[in-house]
Amino acid sequence: MGVRSLVSPHLKLQACGDMEDIMKPYALLAALIGLWPAAAFAHACPSLMSEIDQAMQTASLSESDTARVKELRTMGEEQHKAGDHDASMSSLEEAKALLGL
Repeated sequence: MGVRSLVSPHLKLQACGDMEDIMKPYALLAALIGLWPAAAFAHACPSLMSEIDQAMQTASLSESDTARVKELRTMGEEQHKAGDHDASMSSLEEAKALLGL
């Protein structure tokens, strides 16, 4: 009589269930770590908007560049509010580049 015949199928399922319970916190931690950069970028948008606003007070740009920076700044804020942080960052970075930041 081998070891396999001594272990019931129920015990095997219970052992698998225990392993799943052990792995759940690790899976949750991995998911949270994966989402952390997205949250960080989401919070970077307002600071970029603030940088642009401050730079616009002393900027000496052409009328067309000034209009473009304002347009990009507005687009970036709207995209941020809509949850599209990648697009928001792109718009705001383009505005910063026009400002020489």
